[in-house]
Amino acid sequence: MIKKRIFAGVALAAAAAITLSACSTGTETPAGDVDAATATDISAFGDLAGLEAAAKAEGALNVIALPRDWANYGEILDLFAERYPEITITEASPDASSAEEIQAAENLAGQDTAPDVFDVGLAVALSSTDYFAPYKVQAWDSIPDALKESSGLFVGDYGGYMSVGYDPDAVPAPESLQDLLGPDYVGKVAINGDPTQAGAAFAAVGMATVQNDGTLDDFQAGIDFFSELNAAGNFLKIDPTDATIASGETPVVFDWDYLNAGYAASLEGQRNWEVVVFPGTAYAGYYNQAINKDAPHPAAARLWQEFLYSDEVQNLWLKGGARPVLADAMAEAGTIDEDLFALLPVVDGETVVPTAEQSEAAGALLGEKWAAAVQ
Repeated sequence: MIKKRIFAGVALAAAAAITLSACSTGTETPAGDVDAATATDISAFGDLAGLEAAAKAEGALNVIALPRDWANYGEILDLFAERYPEITITEASPDASSAEEIQAAENLAGQDTAPDVFDVGLAVALSSTDYFAPYKVQAWDSIPDALKESSGLFVGDYGGYMSVGYDPDAVPAPESLQDLLGPDYVGKVAINGDPTQAGAAFAAVGMATVQNDGTLDDFQAGIDFFSELNAAGNFLKIDPTDATIASGETPVVFDWDYLNAGYAASLEGQRNWEVVVFPGTAYAGYYNQAINKDAPHPAAARLWQEFLYSDEVQNLWLKGGARPVLADAMAEAGTIDEDLFALLPVVDGETVVPTAEQSEAAGALLGEKWAAAVQ
């Protein structure tokens, strides 16, 4: 089917995106007193029931930077709480960036309030592996190789295409990136965060790069576009939210297609919201799960990972408009929600995903030039 071919193409485009390293085979044998912090797969606990027992004994899970309206995380969190009422979930800093997740782990190291798990963009994942513990979920073999670090330090979870959402009652429908430089968009175009810290904003610059005749080897074309957008008075330095869109404060937003689709759904009846992935080269990306190597609740952190990579929760990400990393395997097995899968937007043209080296180079370039370009 068309959607499956799109997803497979993205996985192919991401080949070599994740640096390979020596990996543990997870040969620990079950024991009465499992050291959950060193467990590299479920065999350390014997089976899922053993992992559940260890996590329930800890009684807590600390997550960070998981907005409830982001890719259906609210329903996912509520399902975990319903299934494991013995485990209290603390949801810290839901609007934090990927970089701020890592900063929180550093600031709270050794404390019970430190994050147990992370959900981060690739650029931050690549630069933060010293904070991660390797772990391979039971679905490991079904995850495309290009979307996982070989030892399980971080693993792709869900993804999408960078898009532009807009209020058709406030601006004309943009048909290309260049349209956004026009007078109809003065003071109206925002991106989701700071591209030196937030994965969605980083991807916005990446999308602008490939739509502005640049390549993923050099994000300068994207930086130049936003510099031009800023000089035209069109760039809004406001992080968009449901509230800013509902109020009309941010009528045009660069964001992942599933987040823009989520805005449309949540604001139905309050504000019209359309979503476009521009023709030509499309920019795709995936967020990544990782376990804090100093997680205060290491068994619960690993149970959370197993939970997220279950068919049930992968379908919940799909319900949120995101492309689950196990989509191809689930489609082949007949476990994907076909109705939801069919709702994903069809993207015409080439799809690109930055490699590890390209992401690192882009991150360095943004660190050097972004602030000056949009000041």
